[in-house]
Amino acid sequence: MWKNLLSMGMDFIGGSSIQVYIYIAILLGGFGTGFYVEHLRFSAYETKVEAAGAAAQAKTESIQKQHEIVTKGIKDEYDTKLSALRSYYKSTSVWNNNGGSTVSSLSPTSKSADVISAYNELAGNCAQTTLMLVELQKWLNEQIGIK
Repeated sequence: MWKNLLSMGMDFIGGSSIQVYIYIAILLGGFGTGFYVEHLRFSAYETKVEAAGAAAQAKTESIQKQHEIVTKGIKDEYDTKLSALRSYYKSTSVWNNNGGSTVSSLSPTSKSADVISAYNELAGNCAQTTLMLVELQKWLNEQIGIK
């Protein structure tokens, strides 16, 4: 089979068998050189992509740490304010506060005590909800600022 191919190649090229082998070697050398050059280009591209990926990973980790710091700070501040609100509404009765009011206070019957405690609970819940919204807005604004 190779003899037939070699004879066809010699007839086509019009030379001796050594010339055919030289042409085949040049052709294979060209293919090999082209493959090697493309391999080098691809290796350089891989290196560049790996470097970009490492930089992106480092930036992502930095942003995540900043987010965690902001979240922890806001959470600690929220917990402090929430405990202050809870202690205020547990110890203070807004209904029985005579600070400057000319209206007489409610009589201490069992119904009025229930109303006062229900009011204090409602006022405390409203204050907690307001605090949650304020702190959420603060957290969101600080998160948006991280780049």
